[in-house]
Amino acid sequence: MEILPSPGILFTILMFVAMISPLVFIHEMGHYLAGRMFNTAVDSFSIGFGREIFGWTNRRGERWKVGWLPLGGYVKFTGDANAASMPQEAARVDPAEKPFLFAFKPFWQRAIIVAAGPFVNFAAAILIFATFIAIYGQSYTSPVVSNIVTGSAADRAGLAPGDRILKVDGKAIERFEDIIGIVMINPGTPVSVDFERAGAVRNIVLTPHLIEEKDRFGKTFTIPRIGLIGQERGVIERGPVESLWYGTEAVFDTTGMMVEGLVQIVTGRRSMKELGGPLKIAEVSGQAGTMGIEAFVNLMALVSINLGFINLLPIPMLDGGHLAIYAAEAVRRKPIPPRVQEWAFMTGFALLISFMLIVTWNDLASFGVFKHVAGLIG
Repeated sequence: MEILPSPGILFTILMFVAMISPLVFIHEMGHYLAGRMFNTAVDSFSIGFGREIFGWTNRRGERWKVGWLPLGGYVKFTGDANAASMPQEAARVDPAEKPFLFAFKPFWQRAIIVAAGPFVNFAAAILIFATFIAIYGQSYTSPVVSNIVTGSAADRAGLAPGDRILKVDGKAIERFEDIIGIVMINPGTPVSVDFERAGAVRNIVLTPHLIEEKDRFGKTFTIPRIGLIGQERGVIERGPVESLWYGTEAVFDTTGMMVEGLVQIVTGRRSMKELGGPLKIAEVSGQAGTMGIEAFVNLMALVSINLGFINLLPIPMLDGGHLAIYAAEAVRRKPIPPRVQEWAFMTGFALLISFMLIVTWNDLASFGVFKHVAGLIG
């Protein structure tokens, strides 16, 4: 494989902004449009944080602006104390304005407005995957084994050419590509494999090996392998409806892998060192940019899924935290006390800062920054 030169810093920054800005825009636009659907007043719509670079005020008095730090964005609804939708004290609110304020909307309307952001991110990924499938077709490799890597986990477990893989880790296998996705999420973890041989269904348990490989930019990474070699890959043409169906399926499968990966990290089965942050996204954005528009847009779909998934985590300050509060309101049949909400959001802020520190540390470590510093000190 030809080793490609790493993209420059300026190109990487430009690709990162080109990757993140549209995804943040559509996420916040989901919140905004859902809010407008319920006649909710808006103060500002921002792409990026920090000081405003440029902006304008529309005829409804809404301030649309771009901040200098392109790591997120927000819609600030009128009556909210901050961009995280913490409401002002009710005593400070003009009664005439209450019907138009987000904080005083029925909880189900607030839930729809909050969920609209992540929903749009998932929808965008579906459309991207569906478009690729409609244009290029869907790759398909029969789940029948054509060969086995000598000495691999599959070889030691007794799998042989001609075996048809039926299930891996309890998940049905329709094509060889399904096996790859399941193995990737189970590095070093035993997985159950159901296969058919000569009309009889059998079961084995094998553990994927972690092997080192290099990507197109010469960077070393580890990847799990079980040693199965599939048959020749083909392409199945899909119509518009089928493409949409399989695009949706791809998003569900990818989200499921994210959920499983998070569970593995929380339970200690995987290291937190595998988590990446903005610097890692910037790096892969630059790399994808050098590989062409198709690779870049495909990565954008994956990042969009990641953005939607993370925002649905039940952490205060994130969309999922708001939804958790609204669910509690529905159960209690009355609002959560403001003091409780305030403490919840403070806790959520602390969690997010901790998470950002961890992933930034991981990013810097993956770039060899700490080894370089240690070398300078030593």
